Amino acid sequence: MLTASDITYSYSRKHRPVLEHYSLTLEPGTINGLLGRNGAGKTTLLYLITGLLKPQSGTISYNGFNPWSHDVAFLRDIFLVPEELELPNVSLADYINITAPFYPKFSLSDLHRHLSTFEMHPDVHLGQLSMGQKKRVFISFALACNTSLLILDEPTNGLDIPGKRLFRKALLSSMTDERIVIVSTHQVYDVEKILDHIIITDTCGVMLDASVTEITSKLNFRFTTDKRDAAEALISLEAPGGYNIVERNPGDDETDINLESLFELIRQRPDVTNKIFSL
Repeated sequence: MLTASDITYSYSRKHRPVLEHYSLTLEPGTINGLLGRNGAGKTTLLYLITGLLKPQSGTISYNGFNPWSHDVAFLRDIFLVPEELELPNVSLADYINITAPFYPKFSLSDLHRHLSTFEMHPDVHLGQLSMGQKKRVFISFALACNTSLLILDEPTNGLDIPGKRLFRKALLSSMTDERIVIVSTHQVYDVEKILDHIIITDTCGVMLDASVTEITSKLNFRFTTDKRDAAEALISLEAPGGYNIVERNPGDDETDINLESLFELIRQRPDVTNKIFSL
């Protein structure tokens, strides 16, 4: 289990905290979407979870470890895929020989399987790949390390349309009951079909922390061309030919989640959200 309890972090005493009295709990066996506006502290939170930053107050714990203590056992069981990659100018084989021994659950067969999913060959040189190809290879390596905590910061940036589809396939194939995955992204359409849990955050803290099952049991997401339906909805967003709307779920139907509509509902009508989700 991953818990963040009442954490506060500021990059400077002259500026307000990026995160303030922020709390969060994530369960094993889940893919968690971390959503929020620019400056809402998503990347800062990821760096606090991995121990790259230390909170000024509050605590973070992962399976009994304090990330800032940098225990080897903790570091060997987490993996961070940053938004921007800088890989060494070496062959993938050399990179594996250098890096894989640090991760005791690394599997070469899993790496080859994920590379195959991404339509990449294991006999590649990292220095000769495009940015999108580097991301395919590095995500394959991250999945093959089989860490119980995997953090992906904007993983689909730089991937082409087929690459985004293959990313979803590779990630789902790597899930276990013990693994926690955090996906921080602005590209909501790339991941909304694979998430188990949604966290929407702002500088004021967590605005929504709920499973997809809970969200869709309370809200319906649909497209309509009827202006009256749009006017009566909790929120409506103009779309080509009509409106994407969010309504209360009367209890007899469940729809696929629309993350863009959900995000705007949380942002524009927090009073409604608080009432629906008893926040």
